[in-house]
Amino acid sequence: MEIILTQDIDALGEAGQIVRVSPGYARNYLFPKRLARPATPANLKKVEEESRREETRIVRERTRLAKVADILGKVSVTAVVKAGEDDKVFGSVTSQSIADLLAKQGYEFDRRDINLEEPLKALGQYDVEVKLGHGVSGTIKVWVVRE
Repeated sequence: MEIILTQDIDALGEAGQIVRVSPGYARNYLFPKRLARPATPANLKKVEEESRREETRIVRERTRLAKVADILGKVSVTAVVKAGEDDKVFGSVTSQSIADLLAKQGYEFDRRDINLEEPLKALGQYDVEVKLGHGVSGTIKVWVVRE
């Protein structure tokens, strides 16, 4: 039996995909939990329309996020830290501390959106990537300076 998935299912596929399953699995599990619907011509047309609408929404969202990424390119934050004689920082500057510094400037980001491979442990200027969503990211400048 061919069905159209309405949600992502690990063992079967992604939402909107047409897959072949046994009739009992479809009737007894997928249909009652609204995880799928029958692959009728009417449902196929409805899924195509929904996917077209979703694509246009995603394109609009990506253009909006690209504008936000341009704005973020002009943003810089300064982390004031204690440092030793050889410019080695006591402690480190983490993604959470960068998120807090951005929040003070009015930009709200979760620490998981700030892409630091490892915490900043030396004085200097760093370019840090901030994930905005839908594959769009921006870069901010982080200055780590001595107290």
